[in-house]
Amino acid sequence: MKDLSISRYPVPSLDSLPDDIRERILAVQEKARFIPNVFLTLAHRPAEFRAFFAYHDAIMEREGSTLSPAEKEMIIVATSAANGCQYCVVAHGALLRVFAKEPLLADQIAVNYLHAPISERQKAMLSFSLKLSRTPELIQDADYEALKAQGYDDEDILDITGITAFFGLSNRMAIVTNMQANTEFYTMAREPRA
Repeated sequence: MKDLSISRYPVPSLDSLPDDIRERILAVQEKARFIPNVFLTLAHRPAEFRAFFAYHDAIMEREGSTLSPAEKEMIIVATSAANGCQYCVVAHGALLRVFAKEPLLADQIAVNYLHAPISERQKAMLSFSLKLSRTPELIQDADYEALKAQGYDDEDILDITGITAFFGLSNRMAIVTNMQANTEFYTMAREPRA
């Protein structure tokens, strides 16, 4: 084990990890050209790593979801900002910039989605996500009706809910582990593509 100062907990070396976890991390590294620190931080507990990423994949890659990759990242950025999770705002802000092809959008949503240049439909989605994240006990029929008025159906609402709930967990794990965002995330997709 070596401490890479990316977590307050021990960070295992790649060669010490179970084969399935090491292979997943190396596949991510090949695609991204770096290893996001969330993978190394959570590898400290292999069983939890597997469960975490299995649920992540189930909600983020659900076949049939009508939410775009950018909209999923909007939910993550808005709720992570509300939860005070620096890692997720930085890392998923980068992914939002990539998917939306808008270099300013992640920052605008993190600060105040109501002033971001997004549709009223997306604002309704984020309003629900933030209410669910911050005051879930106040969710009521009117909240579902507001989403349905914007064209969301019950499956969409479950997608929004699953992403919000999962990243509530992720935010809390990142905060408690003192997970640090990779420097690559800070500058990723900041310049518009020609």
